[in-house]
Order: sequence, then structure tokens, then C-alpha cells
Amino acid sequence: MLDLLIQGGRVVTPAGAGDWDVGIAGEKIVSVSFPGVLPVEAGRVIDARGKIVVPGGIETHAHAVANVQPGARTLVSGVPNAGPLEHSLGAIWGGTTTVIDFAPVPHAGDLAQGIHDYLAPWRGQAYTDYSTHCIYTNRTPPDAIARYHEFPEAGFPSVKTFTTDIRPPEGRQTSLTPIGKIDTGRLEDLMRQVARHGGVVAVHGEDDELVMYNYLLAQQRGQWDWHNVHLIHSKLVEELAFQQVVRLASRTGAGTYFVHVTASEGLDAIAEARSKGLPVYGEVLTLALSFTCDRYKEADGMKYHTYPSLKYPEDQRFLWDGLLRGDLSFTATDSSFTTYLDKIAGRNVVDVRGGNIGIEIRMGVNYTEAVVRRRMSLEDYAAITSTNAAKLLGLYPQKGAIAVGSDADLAIIDPAVKKTLRMADLHVRDYSPWEGWQVEGWPTTVILRGKVMVANGQLLGVPTDGKLVARKIDPRVLRRPAF
Repeated sequence: MLDLLIQGGRVVTPAGAGDWDVGIAGEKIVSVSFPGVLPVEAGRVIDARGKIVVPGGIETHAHAVANVQPGARTLVSGVPNAGPLEHSLGAIWGGTTTVIDFAPVPHAGDLAQGIHDYLAPWRGQAYTDYSTHCIYTNRTPPDAIARYHEFPEAGFPSVKTFTTDIRPPEGRQTSLTPIGKIDTGRLEDLMRQVARHGGVVAVHGEDDELVMYNYLLAQQRGQWDWHNVHLIHSKLVEELAFQQVVRLASRTGAGTYFVHVTASEGLDAIAEARSKGLPVYGEVLTLALSFTCDRYKEADGMKYHTYPSLKYPEDQRFLWDGLLRGDLSFTATDSSFTTYLDKIAGRNVVDVRGGNIGIEIRMGVNYTEAVVRRRMSLEDYAAITSTNAAKLLGLYPQKGAIAVGSDADLAIIDPAVKKTLRMADLHVRDYSPWEGWQVEGWPTTVILRGKVMVANGQLLGVPTDGKLVARKIDPRVLRRPAF
């Protein structure tokens, strides 16, 4: 007997989209069949007629634990940052069932245990499944780089690096926050280790020297207000860093992906690398697909910002073209949020706060913008919101697929939902850059490993439902562009 039967929906599977019934037993999908083939006896039956059934979303880019560490950056006293509980709550309401966080690499001792210890705030506070990228910086000793193999052995094959410190020294966060650039020597060494042991390097790519000089120029030119941040984290900053990282990737053979691509120059670097057969991939934020730097000039334009920065309308058009043709592989959020008061407290280019509160709207807004307005296929929509991330980060086919044997992680989208997005529709914090956005289609039922977490406007899951997921990357995605 099935525990759950989903009937009548348009189901997006690895073989394409079709009218299938999905049978679930326990935490797994056990059947994807023609309508009427499966027995109707089930613990619960969901009528999905007129709806679209896709794999649960995978958020590749969330800073959750760092937000609640001692010394984490806040601008308004008494206004707490959002941690794993709030991030996973927004995610599950929005159809995302797996969230990837970030954790700093320990310098000595049991490296994998250090990652597990850092992730402790997730345990018992997760509505979604979760994992983490491991962050390497200039502070990482060579021995910890040589021991990279311990991370994929423990189920953490992806690492994160920054090629910039983002802010000048006077504006940097405390050393307790796991963000800091990596020098070229360490990056080259790390890439060789990653290539040898079947991992992937995620890169925040900005040329640090140019970023820091741009801060000096902004100060001299009277461009210190927050709405000039895109002049500092500029298009050229992205171009120079991406080109250097691609060169290192070519020399070392490391699978690489660039997080939050923002400029046409960055996209061009990725497309050129892929045309040469290099396993280079790109992530784009829903924020950058939705807004441009013109929004910074609004009175509360800080709410649109996360690093690097939004760019210009022509860059936004390039990003959409890159996503539609496949040079950008998946969407993400860069989720790290607090309340509205803290988000708008930074009034200059140093104090303006990064992070984004888009983790809840990603699946729904992507459906509206990609499928409804730009005619993306349902198969490609599932790929950019779930499947491609699952493949690159070592979750596939456990996650990211509606297939026999896969985890029963599903989002059921109702295309009949047509509304103006209001805060009353959302479930975390008190603001959203997408308030007032016109949406057509929205996740209305969300299932995590066979448990219905959200249905009929009600939260049915609990914070103990989510669990840590071990990952292992298929070597095929690391040899050449696989999608």
C-alpha cells in the first residue's frame, strides 16, 4: 500500500513532462505511472489535476549559521538575524526542500567534525534537508588544503572561496564570520586537490585590488552613498576575477562554478570556458534576474542589495539569455536576512548590508518569469531550480528528480494562482523586495521525503523534519559541461 498518491498532475521527470501518477512509500518515490495504473489505496491521495509537479527546489546559496554566530554583523541593536529555522521555514513555504549553507574550514584537528560542529544550529531547527559548502580563506594553512579529501569523504565535496574581502578594512566583519578572500597560491593548490578528489569549487569572483581602489575613488569623488555600490563592485571587477579563475580551472582541471553572476562580462567568461569543454558552471540570483542597480536610488533601495551588486538593464537581459540557453545552470538566493529596519540602516557603500530575503519567493517568481513570461519549458524550469544543482553538488538522483528511488521531495505548483504578491502571502520577516510583484503560478503543496509539509495554506511540518544530507559528485559533471 502506498503512503501517498499524487494523481492527475503534469509531472516533470528526467524523461520529460507528462501526465503521470506518483506513488510514494515512506520517504521514497516508488512509482511514476500512467494515470489509473496505481492502486487507489493510499494513506493519502492528493488531487493534482490542473497543477504542475516538480522536484523540490534546491537552494545552493544560503548564509544561515553565520547569521547567528557570536559577532555576526547587525546594524540595529536588538534586531536579530535569521538563522537556520527562519531560512528553512521560508524555503519550505516556497517549495524549496534542500538548502546548502556555508561553513569555515577548521585549521587543525578533525576537519570534518569541525564542519559538523559548526552546523549544530541546523539540528532540530530545519524544515528542509540541508548541507554545506566548506569555506577556504587566506587564513587556511596549507595542511588543511592538503587534507581537503577529508571533506568529500565526509559528504561535503563542495568548497567556497572569495577572491575579495568585499569591504575595505574599516568595514569588514569580525573574524568570527567565515568570509575572507583566498590568495592565488592557496586557490591554485586547493583547485588541484579538489580536482584530484572529485569536488567542485564555488567562487565569489571579484578582483580585490580593483574593489579596494574603487572604494578610494568613491570617497574622493563624493560617491559614498549606498546607491553607488555598483560603481565599486563593478562589471570590470567581475570580468578580471572570472578570467583569472577560469585560467586556474583550465590549468588544474577543477570543476568550478561562479556564484551570483551579475554582469555580461562574467557570463561571457563562463560561456567561453564551456565552449572549450571546461567544467565551468554559473549560478544567478533571482534578485539579479528581477532588479537592476537603478533600484538602489529608491529611498529604501538598500533592500535590493546583496554582494557583489546589481548591474544594469543590459546585464539583466544577458543573464536571462544565459539562463535560457544554458550557460547559467541554476538560480539561487544568497539568503541572509534580518528585519527591514536593519536592512535599510546602512546608508553608505561600506555599511550597506548584503544578503537577500528571497528564499521563499525563488520557485514562484522563477516560474512566473521563466515559464509564463519567457516560455521556458517545464523541464528546463525544473533543471534551473533543482536538477542541475543536484547534479553539480552531488545530490542527484537522491534529490532533484521525480524518479523511482529518489527522495519524495516535491513541489506542486498551481498555475491558476494569479495575484499581486503581498507580505501577507509570505512567512518570514517584515519586508520583501518582491512585494507588489505580479505572479502567475505558485507552489501550494510541498513535500519533503514523503511528508506533506505545506498544503492548503497550512504549515504541517515541524523543525525536526529536516536532516543533514551527505553528497557525492558524479565524475561526469566534473569532466566537461554536463548541462
